[in-house]
Amino acid sequence: MGSPELDRLIDQALSGSFTLKEAWARLQQTRSLAIQAGADLYPELAVTGSAETTRSKTQTMSAGSQGDDHFALGMVGSYELDLWGRVRSQREAALLNVDASRADLYTATVTVAAEVANRWVQIIAQRLQKQLLQKQLENNLTFLELIELRFRKAMVSALDVYQQKQAVENVRAKIPLVEARTQLLLHDLALLLGRPPRSDLGLLQTKMPIIGRLPAIGLPADLLATRPDVRAAGMRLNAAQWQVAAARANRLPDLRLTAGAQYGAGNIDLLFDTWLLSLAANLTAPIFDGGRRAEEVDRTRAQVDENLWAYRRTVLTAVKEVEDALTGETRQHEHIAGLIAVKAASKKGLEEAIGRYRNGLSDYLPVLTQLLAVQDLERNLIDQQEQLILFRVGLHRALGGGWPADVGRPPVSDGAVYHE
Repeated sequence: MGSPELDRLIDQALSGSFTLKEAWARLQQTRSLAIQAGADLYPELAVTGSAETTRSKTQTMSAGSQGDDHFALGMVGSYELDLWGRVRSQREAALLNVDASRADLYTATVTVAAEVANRWVQIIAQRLQKQLLQKQLENNLTFLELIELRFRKAMVSALDVYQQKQAVENVRAKIPLVEARTQLLLHDLALLLGRPPRSDLGLLQTKMPIIGRLPAIGLPADLLATRPDVRAAGMRLNAAQWQVAAARANRLPDLRLTAGAQYGAGNIDLLFDTWLLSLAANLTAPIFDGGRRAEEVDRTRAQVDENLWAYRRTVLTAVKEVEDALTGETRQHEHIAGLIAVKAASKKGLEEAIGRYRNGLSDYLPVLTQLLAVQDLERNLIDQQEQLILFRVGLHRALGGGWPADVGRPPVSDGAVYHE
């Protein structure tokens, strides 16, 4: 829409949104889980130490006590031979979950940007509604003054005065609702920016933004590459398949090598010369576990099915949202064109009704009817123009798109460090 004000608001939201900071925290959690999942691919080494002092009392001529001090230092290492790929499968699944979490972050980014644009457009529309209501109120008051003047001259009945007063109060009663709606939208927008509700957002634009031509839509298959939620669903499907492989490998024997060394006070100097004193290989094969491992395989397979259906639903939903936005915008253009034609005809009808009323050819009811029709159409046109822009925002949201990798990253001053 080419508005510097909207660009500024979106930039503030991308840096201050609580939603995006939460998404970054979830991404960091999945990264840590991925590192943990891959830790078993490397040997594990631990250092042990102990100290012991013993005292004994002797019954001799030189009665006293004697004691011994014992110190020991050791190292224990272990390593699992990933014969069946269980550890590697778990690591691959965790890495895919990291990518899915990153795609979730981009989905949240698209959502936050679209919500900011929606609130901004709605605020402008409400302000335009208030300006229009104030203008209509002034016009209705002018009509009321003319009718009261004619009433004082006994040219019209009191009914005409009361009818016009009703029109005046009807417009006046709508202004507080518009003001309240505007304030609520400002609160929503401030929260999206990560700011307190009554913050000054510096909104100065007073006209509806002008939307340009439709963006390049491409083929429905292009959504697989541009929609982050589609990518996330695909990655979670692949991760579930790796989890099946890990569950199947867990039913097979595992082989773990362990090595240990321990040195006392007398041979502590040999620690770095001769460290391997014992080496053992432990083979563990499940025989009976109550069906736990078999059911884990079935569970992960069911999870694959769940993620497969979720992926298909996400793809079709993405296509549907694009088609909905395109259809809505096309029909909305036609609807607005029709309303403009109706408004033009209603204004001519109002002029004709006023002329007949002034000439005494009709009572005030036709004038009031046409006046209310014109004012309703003016307010409705603002609502429909707002909806047209919201359809375009929805189209951009449905198309997804690329976003910088550091979008929404919390600053280091928040007390957390984030690693790529």
